Amino acid sequence: MTTPRRPHGGRPRVLVIVQNLPVPFDRRVWLECQTLCAAGYDVTVVCPTGEGTEAEQTVDGVRIVAYPSFAPGGSALSYAGEYGYSFLATARLALRERRRAGRFDVVQACNPPDIFWPLARWLRLRDDTRFVFDHHDLCPELFRSRFGAGRRPLLRGLLFLERQTFSAADRVISTNESYAEVALTRGGKAPAHVTVVRTGPDVDRLKRRAPDPELRRGRPHLVAYLGVMGPQDGVELIIEAADVIVNRMGRRDVSFCLMGSGDERPRLIAERDRWGLRDHVDLPGRVSDEVVAEVLSTADLGLCPDPLNPLNDVSTMNKTMEYMAFELPVVAFDLRETRVSAQDAARYVTPNVVEEYAAAIVELLDDPAARERMGRFGRQRVEEQLGWSYQRGAYQAVFDELAGVHSAPVRPVPAPAAEAARATEPATSEA
Repeated sequence: MTTPRRPHGGRPRVLVIVQNLPVPFDRRVWLECQTLCAAGYDVTVVCPTGEGTEAEQTVDGVRIVAYPSFAPGGSALSYAGEYGYSFLATARLALRERRRAGRFDVVQACNPPDIFWPLARWLRLRDDTRFVFDHHDLCPELFRSRFGAGRRPLLRGLLFLERQTFSAADRVISTNESYAEVALTRGGKAPAHVTVVRTGPDVDRLKRRAPDPELRRGRPHLVAYLGVMGPQDGVELIIEAADVIVNRMGRRDVSFCLMGSGDERPRLIAERDRWGLRDHVDLPGRVSDEVVAEVLSTADLGLCPDPLNPLNDVSTMNKTMEYMAFELPVVAFDLRETRVSAQDAARYVTPNVVEEYAAAIVELLDDPAARERMGRFGRQRVEEQLGWSYQRGAYQAVFDELAGVHSAPVRPVPAPAAEAARATEPATSEA
């Protein structure tokens, strides 16, 4: 059977593959999809099902086809089973969509994991489809952060998969300069084939609104966490810091809301209860965008507990910039890429030292002027430099080039001179 070349009025087709989060819940991928749709592309996403993600649906012009999620556990071997299942499920849906509506001009695979390069190579061989690797995580470093330096055969396997993904990719989109350096060195990519596209928040959608005092649970202060709860994310350090603040320092004026889910959430709930913190620490799981906006509009601080490890030091945390979009000061361990993102919007403490982290939370809660100054700086930074409007032009240009679309890329408004000068300051401000 002959596969049609370009249906849908001749619009170029893009296939976006995501394994670790459903869409539109994955904020970065959703912004990317919306950018391509606005530029006239026909976009199909293959991802696992989740809240708000059905087996087949169209949302804001993006076609989403999903397979039942499968997560058998948190061990290294269980991940191998999960990824094998995900590859087969993704390949089945991708080929079904190809038969349904024609060849794809470009396929974008988002990691983790680094397993979709065989499908990308097959599509290139069959249809001359180009491959964009959207590099979200360093999978070898992620493995080392979760399981330590042992299990070398598995680590070598991950490095092999990473090399194959880089080798297959026509273009690499890196989330920051540290990841771009990995693409150039470990991945052997040419500089012209690597583009940095940060996960900037949508500043028109993510902004502070009127607070909801009930979310403070009868206390003057609320601090918030938003993100994944895996072994490398450090959320247990928030529980330990809450124990220091509430039980040791006797601060009964603080409520904590830790939003998100992951492998560690059941253990975190048990730890919270063991320390007698049920009344102070709420772990509601994965919540809607509306709840996120309500909590972050009410909170006094945003927490980034990511500990120093091989992955976190060079990774850009989406939650950091979302806190900044909501004018929240950030409390973070002193990591290289966290400083790049937050600059003066964060209070930095010695990595992995819980007592310092707890003290920084209390100091900022007791200093409303500092909170207001840091929150204003963070919001201005995402509005004038880090927001998605400053990233989407570079992202779209990659696809325009590969698909042969001759259209003017979306260009951000230049940053004010003061902000541009600040971006060139030494590592204490932006590495």
